[in-house]
Amino acid sequence: MNVVVCVKQIPDPAAPQRLDPETKTLVREGKLILDDSDAYGVEMGLQLAEQAGGGEVTLVSMAPGGETSGLRTALAMGAAKAILVSDDALKGSDALATAKVLAKAIERAQPDLVIAATESTDGYTGTMPVQLAELLGLPSVTFAKKVSVGDGAVQVQRQTEAGYDEVQCPLPAVVTVTAGVVEPRYPSFKGIMAAKNKPVDQLTVAELGIDASQVGLAGAGQEVTEVEDAEARSGGQIVVDEGEGFQQVVQFLEQLKLV
Repeated sequence: MNVVVCVKQIPDPAAPQRLDPETKTLVREGKLILDDSDAYGVEMGLQLAEQAGGGEVTLVSMAPGGETSGLRTALAMGAAKAILVSDDALKGSDALATAKVLAKAIERAQPDLVIAATESTDGYTGTMPVQLAELLGLPSVTFAKKVSVGDGAVQVQRQTEAGYDEVQCPLPAVVTVTAGVVEPRYPSFKGIMAAKNKPVDQLTVAELGIDASQVGLAGAGQEVTEVEDAEARSGGQIVVDEGEGFQQVVQFLEQLKLV
């Protein structure tokens, strides 16, 4: 089974972040790391390939400056190779443009299954995977908490507020996984050394046959117009209970129209 896993390389969340003053988009410079949410998809892909008795996992990513640090982490986990789309024209791409680019890259790999995280930790739109499935003409199953493959179909326990739904669809398909579908493995020293020599096919927008006007800020269908700091949390109100503290609590809830 050949599995493609979409992975995003993001600025380290532990480091100070800054926005471009003109576009108000996140500045992505220097070393980028593997998004934690994508580690679950990589592990899921590796396990499915192993259970199928053959095949491999191919990573697909989009990042500036030919950055591969995050990809190397996923390759060290066991993925066989990667496709990286890196082009200055991609700066400021929205979710749909990203889906268009990744779809073209995925078509080159011709996978049996495409896995992605439910959403990235630096974007949180949650829309890219289903847009990707539509562009590829494939069925999609989202919020998977358990995934298995057999008899040309993928079986998924799809997480819901009330529990989970059992869903099945034919392969190839696009599946998004939640953070708990599996426990990601730690790259071994052997895996880290091997990852340095694993192939990363770097492509540009032109090489994918995409018009540059459809991606980046030029092709974005949305725009960040304003960014404000989150309101500072107030100190709150302290209620001293001298036997009638409950009345103050009730009054407070009445003000909020909760009782």
